[in-house]
Formats: sequence, structure tokens, C-alpha cells
Amino acid sequence: MSKAHRGAGIRDQVKSGRGDCPLCKRTAIKIGYEKEFDGKKVNICKQCNSAIAKGKMKEAVAAL
Repeated sequence: MSKAHRGAGIRDQVKSGRGDCPLCKRTAIKIGYEKEFDGKKVNICKQCNSAIAKGKMKEAVAAL
């Protein structure tokens, strides 16, 4: 079976949803998770999203 719909939600975004993650500073990574820190919304990567959910990366979040 074909997988024509895989990633269909990010194909219409700029650079297919890729950019620089402000927390881990990775470049050309998919940043599809929107979080709010101190009243401003920031798009972060999947790895940072799961790390924040597990209670890690507190110092990186405080730097934003």
C-alpha cells in the first residue's frame, strides 16, 4: 500500500515544518510542537517536547 498521506499536515508549511529549535539549538529539525513560555508561543522539536513533559530541560526553558 502507498503512503501518500504521510506527513500531509506539514507539507503546506514553510520548509515542510523545519527550522531551528530554540531550546536544543538543532538546525533543520521539524518543529511542530507549539508551547507557551512566559506568555509567548514557541515552536519546539519532538525531543524537547517529550523532555519538557518528563520534567527535564528546566534550565533551557528558564532561559527563554
